[in-house]
Amino acid sequence: MSRPILEVIALDPEDAVAAQAGGADRLELVSDMAADGLTPSLETFAAVRAAVGIPLRVMLRAADGFAAGGAAALEALCERARALRAEGAEEFVLGFLTDDGRADLAAVAALTEAVGPTARWTFHRAIDRAADRDALRKQLADQPGLDTYLTAGSASGVDDGIATLLAEAARADEPGYEPRILVGGGLGLKHVPVLRAAGISGFHIGGAARPAGWDAPVDAAAVRAWREALDG
Repeated sequence: MSRPILEVIALDPEDAVAAQAGGADRLELVSDMAADGLTPSLETFAAVRAAVGIPLRVMLRAADGFAAGGAAALEALCERARALRAEGAEEFVLGFLTDDGRADLAAVAALTEAVGPTARWTFHRAIDRAADRDALRKQLADQPGLDTYLTAGSASGVDDGIATLLAEAARADEPGYEPRILVGGGLGLKHVPVLRAAGISGFHIGGAARPAGWDAPVDAAAVRAWREALDG
């Protein structure tokens, strides 16, 4: 069984340094958690990249929700993505749905073209709002760079989605199911043993790394507790 990946949400260099000190393998870099995480500024990306040595995935999302918006909004996001790529970003997080709950392939294609074919990326929790998870995975099966799904198995969180996560983990050899499952969204330490036993090796935390709340920075000790639980 592979060593599990622990990804921690970071908003700034202070978060990033604490997450790395606690044993995080990777960061998800975002801004504005009141909107569930939007694209950070170029300046924040550069400062975080300079502060830590671990990989980081940069959120590409301009507004709350899972719609890409109109043509002008999408082009603005693509321009931001190109600027982040030019600044040195190599990994990203993105994902958009159409009004009927299918993957917005046009938006995904525009952004993956903007970041280039060598960039690796996560399709985020839009999958948990999809009309048909299996259909969405098959829609995205040939997308260049897609190597991860961030998912709780349910829009309401891991407590309600754990059966879905286990079922999808068992299909890892099927088309559309090869990307790593990165579990996040109401994830608790209590979920780790059953998820690990199913072969799931990706774990994503945000609030769990901040015992004092989102107004406080990442706590290295809280991250370390997760690192120890995943490795134990």
